[in-house]
Amino acid sequence: MTALTAGVGFKPQHLDEALACTEAGVWLEVHPENYMVDGGPRLAMLDALAARHPLSLHGVSLSLGSAVPPDATHLARLRRLLDRVEPALVSEHLAWSVYEGRYLPDLLPFPRTAEALARVVDNVQRTQEALGRAISVENPSHYLALEGHAWSETDFLAELAARSGCGLLLDINNVHVSAHNLGFRAEDYLDAFPLHAVTEIHLAGHGVDETRDGRLLIDSHDAAVDDAVWLLYERVIARAGHVPTLIERDGDVPAFDRLMDERRRAHRAMSRLREAA
Repeated sequence: MTALTAGVGFKPQHLDEALACTEAGVWLEVHPENYMVDGGPRLAMLDALAARHPLSLHGVSLSLGSAVPPDATHLARLRRLLDRVEPALVSEHLAWSVYEGRYLPDLLPFPRTAEALARVVDNVQRTQEALGRAISVENPSHYLALEGHAWSETDFLAELAARSGCGLLLDINNVHVSAHNLGFRAEDYLDAFPLHAVTEIHLAGHGVDETRDGRLLIDSHDAAVDDAVWLLYERVIARAGHVPTLIERDGDVPAFDRLMDERRRAHRAMSRLREAA
């Protein structure tokens, strides 16, 4: 299989173009929750994509930061999907979204304490045992400063990877948004990030909360990747080298060709690395 370079988040309206795409290194990401069914057109569509391109399954509902383990039934359904489509990449978020059986519509942060680290390590290990493979865990977006942290986020993620054996998914737009909202330098965060554990990078666009006079950025995934994020990406891959990179777009989704234009920009950046090596 050709090495993965840059991919795009798949949307059903792009099915024909995605199946016809022949560019080297391209891959597609989906949220597995949309395809954890027993049959029907959605699963048939995913089968067709899996036969044509490498896939990434990027989960949004395991709630690895919760005080309770991931739901066993959900993990079993996810394992069946993995066995069916054999994805190249599997990932989830460093967040919680479940409380007393209720699912919340956001990926919420938590204080990075020793207790939280032990809990997340256990949840990740349970997940990996159930799925029969390592997963990667994504750094979150932040909109306000929480109190009670005993670990920096980069150290917390490094320790999580070391203890659980998971990989890390570095979302550079999340870093840019969080740096703006919390008042730290994105470059400092990325310089401290454990790049040795990164298996995947995400790039996305963001929006501005107009009610806050532009002081709050929102990880909205409804715009093109910002130039500032592209600059941070170049900084990261100069150190990390070739890392599969995804263009995320979940709102105001453009035509497939426009998404592929952004994908080609990431692909060219990695190609320049190879040429310079």
